[in-house]
Amino acid sequence: MLVSSSKKIVRVILLLTIFLPLKIWSYDGLTIAVASNFNLTAEKLAAKFTLETKIPVIISSASTSNLYAQIINGAPYDIFLAADIERPKKLEEGKYAVSGTRQTYAVGALTLWSSDSLFENDQCSSAIYNGSFMKLAIANPEIAPYGDAAREFLKRIGQWESIQKKIVLGENISQTYLFAATGNVTFSLISRAQAVAEQPIEPTCMWNVPSNMHSKIEQQAVLLSQTKKPKKAKLFLDFLNTPAAVSIIIDSGYLVIN
Repeated sequence: MLVSSSKKIVRVILLLTIFLPLKIWSYDGLTIAVASNFNLTAEKLAAKFTLETKIPVIISSASTSNLYAQIINGAPYDIFLAADIERPKKLEEGKYAVSGTRQTYAVGALTLWSSDSLFENDQCSSAIYNGSFMKLAIANPEIAPYGDAAREFLKRIGQWESIQKKIVLGENISQTYLFAATGNVTFSLISRAQAVAEQPIEPTCMWNVPSNMHSKIEQQAVLLSQTKKPKKAKLFLDFLNTPAAVSIIIDSGYLVIN
C-alpha cells in the first residue's frame, strides 16, 4: 500500500512539474508595473480595459525607483506607469523602452493626512507650518517622487532642517499612508488620490498642499522594449487617453494634461 501511494504521489508531482509551467507561460495578457500611489486607480483602469477588450491585466505595484531597477534587470513587464518623468525617460534613453511611447497619464498632488484625535479640520496646516507635532511620515525622497515633492514642500516652508528628527521615511507612498493610519506618526504627506480613496480609517484632519509649493508631479507611462505583446500594450496606452479612463483618473484625485 505504501509503495503504491508513493508511486501515485510521484506521478502527481511529475504532472505538476510538466503542466504548471505550461499554464504559467500560456498567459496572454498584459503585466503592468505601476507606481504605488497609482495602484488603486490602475486596478480600476485594468478592470475597465479588460471589460472592453477581453485582454487580462496583472498589476505589479512598488515604488517607481524599485520598479525601474526591476525593469533594467529584466523583469517581464509590458508597460511601466511611473510616478515621475525621470525614470521613463531614462528607460527610453537606455533602449529599455520604445522611443516615442512616453505619455503623461496623470498629474499628482500632495495631501497632509492624520488620524490623530488631537488634530481636527484645518489644524493640519498650522501644525505643519510651525512644527508642532511628534512625527511626520513621507515617502523616501531618494526613491519616491511623492517623497521628493514632500521634501521640496517642507524646504519651501522652512521646516525641512528643523524637523529632521521627527521625519519617518516610508519605502513608498502606500507605506507612508499606513504610518499615519495606524497611529505610528502624527501626520503623513501622501498622494491626493490616497486621501480621496475609501479607506478603513477615517482622517481627523486633512489638508491639500497648494500645487505651487512643490514641482509638478507629472506621471508618465511608457511601452517597454522587452514586451512580447506590443499591440496589446499599445491598446492599453491608447486606452489611458479615452474619456472613460480619464474620468476614472480624475475621480481618483488626479489631474490630466489635455
